[in-house]
Formats: sequence, C-alpha cells, structure tokens
Amino acid sequence: MGEQKVSSLVTGGAASAGPPLGPALGPLGVNIMEVINAINTKTKDFEGMKVPVTVIVNTDTKKYEIEIGIPSAAALIMKEAGIQKGSGASGTQWAGDVTMDSIIKVANAKLEKSYASSLKSVAKTIIGTCLALGVKIEGKTPKEITAEINEGKWDEKFK
Repeated sequence: MGEQKVSSLVTGGAASAGPPLGPALGPLGVNIMEVINAINTKTKDFEGMKVPVTVIVNTDTKKYEIEIGIPSAAALIMKEAGIQKGSGASGTQWAGDVTMDSIIKVANAKLEKSYASSLKSVAKTIIGTCLALGVKIEGKTPKEITAEINEGKWDEKFK
C-alpha cells in the first residue's frame, strides 16, 4: 500500500490550499479543500499560532488522516497571557501574567509529548519558558514561583 506524508507548519485555523499544502496534496489525489477544512477544524483552538500538521495519505484508497502537533510552549503561554510576543528584555520587563492554572493547562498539553515523568517537572520547564518571554505567574516572577513549587506550595495543583 502506498502511503505519502505531507508535513507542514500551518497557522491554526487558517491553513489554505496554497503552498505549502495545496501543491503537495494535489498529486496525491485527495480533495484538497476537504483536507484543508479538516485541518482548520482541528487547529482552530490554536488560532494565530504555528501548528505542526502531518497529512498521511493512502495513495491507493485516497483515504487520509491528519495528525496535529502541539504548538511550542512559548506559543501556548503567549495565548494564555493574551500577548502577541514576549518582552524584549526578559527579567527586567514583563510582557504579561498568567495563572498557575494556565501553566498547568500548557504543561498538560506538553506532558504527553515530553519525556518528563511528572506534571510538576513539565510545569517547571514551562515556567522557564515564561522567564524567557517575560511572563509572570500569579503576579510573581518565574524564579519566585519555581521556589514555591520546590517548597511544595503548589502541590495541590499537581495532583
């Protein structure tokens, strides 16, 4: 059975039949608009973010499946913080603030794709990303929050 994979980074909810997807899908004999619409439906939660997408086409039956990746932690945090980009001067200027619930939401999205053993360790990585972006958590700096996590202050949230 022939199988072709087409991988691309698309903007969530805004994939189009133009390049890179259209021309790659065309020769495979699938209904391009149908595939694009399916991608947009699956990625609409990630509106405005770059989302890794793979379309796997069975060239014999013309059936296809779509695998959606998870946008980067940075993109997810910026969405949670409602900001378009991180602060240019991380550590001195702050671009936004997210709640611990947002951190956990992003950590959960990433957990299944990471090799970390616990939600807590993924959350710490996400908090590191917050530092790079200049995003505070619960009004505190990522350093303060990490110290609190290490002290067990947020353990209830990680259950």
